[in-house]
Amino acid sequence: MSWVEIGSECELRELLGEVMPRAAAKERPRLHERDRQWLAASPFCLIATSDAEGNCDVSPKGDPAGFTHVIDDTTIAIPDRPGNRRADGFRNVLRNPHVGLLFLIPGRNETLRVNGRARLLRDAPFFDDMVVKGHRPRLALVVEIDEIFFHCAKAFMRSSLWRPERWGPDPLPSHAALLKEVQRVEEPIEQLEEYYGESYAERLYG
Repeated sequence: MSWVEIGSECELRELLGEVMPRAAAKERPRLHERDRQWLAASPFCLIATSDAEGNCDVSPKGDPAGFTHVIDDTTIAIPDRPGNRRADGFRNVLRNPHVGLLFLIPGRNETLRVNGRARLLRDAPFFDDMVVKGHRPRLALVVEIDEIFFHCAKAFMRSSLWRPERWGPDPLPSHAALLKEVQRVEEPIEQLEEYYGESYAERLYG
């Protein structure tokens, strides 16, 4: 079967139709009070970045609800927590500051989208407001908002993301087993299972 590729925005618009007026005019340049309330209730976001050549990366960030610090009506900050130290997204920001963020609230099918320009801070007075379990972040991503808007619920409704009766994690092996299959790792499977076991949660901030 041959592929039929779309090669222009005109072709794309002809296929999809015109943008609904309500959707075309939904971007805002600064935080509304409802945006602040959404951020205060959100424990999770996805951050999309790209390097100078356009190579992309998406990184998840999660913490207790309200972990995103609102600096002012056009600026927010997201703390970094201990991870695998790859820093893919952070390295991208150093080369290309443009970022896209998607904030989720468990159980809500809508999302809050933020597009803007980011920079990395290694310290600031507001770091004291982002302490969790006694741990102050060593790094924060500060985003100057270009546009912010709510995204419709259809993708979450189609995927039944928040419906436990539709969840199906069992067909896949454990994370340790997956690593052993897809990567070259020296540790035996028993050691990996122990590392990603109950003690894994105890190392989230330390």
